[in-house]
Amino acid sequence: MAFSFSLVTTWSPATDSEPLGYGLELTNTGDAPVANFQLGFSGPARIDPHATLENGKLLRRLSNHTMIAPPDGYVLRPGETWTATARGLSYGLRHWSDGANSAYVVLEGGEIIAIPTAPTQGKGHNSPLLKGAARFPVPAKSPAPHSIIPWPRHVDTKGSRIAPVGFDLMPDGELATRAAAAFANLTAELFPVEAIVRPASEAGMPVHVMEKAGFGPEAYEITFAENSATVSATTRAGLFYGLVTLGHMLRGARQYPGTFTFPTGGVISDEPGFEFRGSHLDVARQFYTGAEVSRLIRLMAWNKMNKFHWHLTEDEAWRLEIDAYPALTEIAAWRGHGKALPPLLGSGPQPTGGFYSKKVVREIVALADDLAIAVIPEIDMPGHFYAALQALPELRDPDEKGEYQSVQGFPNNSLNPAHEPVYRFVEKVVDEVLELFPAGIFHLGADEVPLAAWSGSPLALDMIEKMAGPAMRKKHEAQFNQLGNHHGADEIEGSPTAVIQAEFIRRVHKYIASKGAVTGGWEEAAHGDAVDKATSYVIGWRNVEINAALAERGFDIVVSPGQRYYLDMANGVSWAEPGAGWAGWSGPQETYEFEARAGFSDEGLKHLKGIQSCIWSESMTDRAIFDRLVFPRLSAIAEAGWTLPERKSWDRFKSMVGLMPIMYGHWSAE
Repeated sequence: MAFSFSLVTTWSPATDSEPLGYGLELTNTGDAPVANFQLGFSGPARIDPHATLENGKLLRRLSNHTMIAPPDGYVLRPGETWTATARGLSYGLRHWSDGANSAYVVLEGGEIIAIPTAPTQGKGHNSPLLKGAARFPVPAKSPAPHSIIPWPRHVDTKGSRIAPVGFDLMPDGELATRAAAAFANLTAELFPVEAIVRPASEAGMPVHVMEKAGFGPEAYEITFAENSATVSATTRAGLFYGLVTLGHMLRGARQYPGTFTFPTGGVISDEPGFEFRGSHLDVARQFYTGAEVSRLIRLMAWNKMNKFHWHLTEDEAWRLEIDAYPALTEIAAWRGHGKALPPLLGSGPQPTGGFYSKKVVREIVALADDLAIAVIPEIDMPGHFYAALQALPELRDPDEKGEYQSVQGFPNNSLNPAHEPVYRFVEKVVDEVLELFPAGIFHLGADEVPLAAWSGSPLALDMIEKMAGPAMRKKHEAQFNQLGNHHGADEIEGSPTAVIQAEFIRRVHKYIASKGAVTGGWEEAAHGDAVDKATSYVIGWRNVEINAALAERGFDIVVSPGQRYYLDMANGVSWAEPGAGWAGWSGPQETYEFEARAGFSDEGLKHLKGIQSCIWSESMTDRAIFDRLVFPRLSAIAEAGWTLPERKSWDRFKSMVGLMPIMYGHWSAE
């Protein structure tokens, strides 16, 4: 007997006469009938805990992983289709990538059969589904003479020549030598057959790389002559950025000589508008190999970004080797049917996942340092901790009762601020993490703790009463077994939950500071002024307004509103676009034209450190989706971080962004 199946999922929004319907159509494509089987599936969307299932039974649900079964006694014969319909989702599907993207059948005897899973079909939608980065063709005429992203502060070039075929780098001094080597390695990796760096014997144009006092920390100057150029800067980063600018100019003028020119005289002088120009990568929802992370860091460097925020832990996985707690990677780095973490977000029934060994981390940190990028590790706490708590259940209050759920549907997923062993664990993790990441920043997350967290924990209730009085304890006891608001993250400001979370953050932040490091956090880390403003920064993400409000309170702020800088949000409203939609949508132009400084007072601007794109990975099972969502919006955010508002131009940017490299090489067929 040969067992095989296919699965089709469908989406029908609610109407006046019928509730929403998420349809599952399982066809037996094998040669034997099956009974007493189960169907497991996962994707970004989640079946609601209170959903009804027509023509089937809802067996188990953890976040976006669901197990269902047909009615008792049902037999699925060869060629026949079993159709079940779920009435109730945590959110309505907005885009084709929201639906199930992996599935499997568990037969009566326990055998597991993986199922090919087609994209969810939206009722009334028949447009081709979009994947791959959108192409921005280079026009015959550009608003600018040179191809440079981000656009420099001051361009005063003269003349024009046939573009050199490459550069013969001539560094003078240790910093210049390191910058030149980093640039040579970068271009060899990104453009392996273009030989952007080549010797004079292969017609490389002389480029002098000179250390020179008096420039800002990342500033540089390029002076052009008839058949040479000189890059000058005070720092290694400045020298490197000057070479990157030359590399952009060379590629544009070589590939599109009718559109872009290479000068024979004049000067480019440049420095960034913001000190913090970052990108985040969530490696917990989907795992990215060390090679993939290295590729992204190189692309960031080509965009003159200087902070890589590595989101290493989540409810769905723990990705960093910690010597003190080997169970974190033995258990919490892997997902699969029958494991502590089931298949989630399309990971399938087979064991799937991975983690970064300390050796790999050190290699990536060294690469980033060569490319003038600081790596910021994030261990998200006290919420988003489900995976680690599966590996280390001793971190829970042993007398805790009941269940609360996070907005993503994970039960009892938060480290308990009232349980003393938690702090010994955190301190050991902080010690090992800071030893690996010499930038001296530890991002502790602090986002999206459920309102009902720890409401069944005697330790937490005692702590609340001690800190805020009996009335607050009683208020929190009323949250016991309450699921909370799952159409968006719970607002906890002023709640009993926030009181003890703030104490947790205050204590962990104090420990981080004792190690000489800066604490990063999402905006929730500012609840109760739990972090010392002199040794911390926060990232505003819920909306645009929160950033200016936090700056007014004296917090150093990095702007990353979900509405514009979350690169998992779809490029448009169409069902055919992949990506998420809870914060709306933002096409390349909308992303480019967003101005982080808007709404800030003069005093608030003193606390505006910069901006950051966030690559959340729920939708990224298909790497062609990654390319579509991240590019060219990563370059749009990079330019917003470097180029002053009055120097920005969408028309100029779109005329040259087609020259920028992308991650995986998936281009849209549009």
